[in-house]
Amino acid sequence: MWDTLLFVVLPYVCLAIFVVGHVWRYRNDQFGWTTRTSQVLEKRWLAWGSPLFHFGALFAILGHAAGLLIPTSWTRALGISDHVYHVVAVAAGTVAGVVLCAGLVILLLRRFYVSDRIRVVTTPMDRVLYVLLTVEIGVGMWQTVAINVFGSGYEYRGTVSVWFRQLFVLQPDPSLITAAPAVYGWHAVLACLLLAIWPFTRLVHVWSVPVAYLARPYVVYRQRSAAPGRGKVRA
Repeated sequence: MWDTLLFVVLPYVCLAIFVVGHVWRYRNDQFGWTTRTSQVLEKRWLAWGSPLFHFGALFAILGHAAGLLIPTSWTRALGISDHVYHVVAVAAGTVAGVVLCAGLVILLLRRFYVSDRIRVVTTPMDRVLYVLLTVEIGVGMWQTVAINVFGSGYEYRGTVSVWFRQLFVLQPDPSLITAAPAVYGWHAVLACLLLAIWPFTRLVHVWSVPVAYLARPYVVYRQRSAAPGRGKVRA
């Protein structure tokens, strides 16, 4: 019963909330469709933490997409052995995870310890998001480092990846993911919960021209006493 609830029902419920929530947010809170940038309150820590977090997250997501969506038969057909794929995936995943963790730690320290002004403007949903992100990234690093770097390793493409692809054809078999080490199931459940809260957090800014966002375009802040040409800070 629990397997069905967690790995069949929960993914679809969270996906429905993800879609409907974005529609509702766009229709009712377009002015809130933003990161609520706090750069005007503190810039030095943000200049380090934000690029590390965003690029680490980008490569981690791309790695997950490749591992979950590309069947083993495809990589074998390209002449890539399972061992080579595993080594490359673990190495790339570890680097991306370390960069992501470094960025997250800097951003958390900045928000909750470095600046009282930033802590004051942190919303309850921000706190929920940071907790989920921290736990999800921690679990992901555990399965990468503890199991695949220092442990015996686990070939998830024959179980977890198959279950994930089955979700798209509405025939998920929960026994596939429960056959994997428990940490893979936790990782999947936390990912579903992140999808569910996504529309109600600052994460909605991802859909606002994400490619241009990586270049951090300027937002103009006007000040009464600002000299001509001043008042521009990065978003």
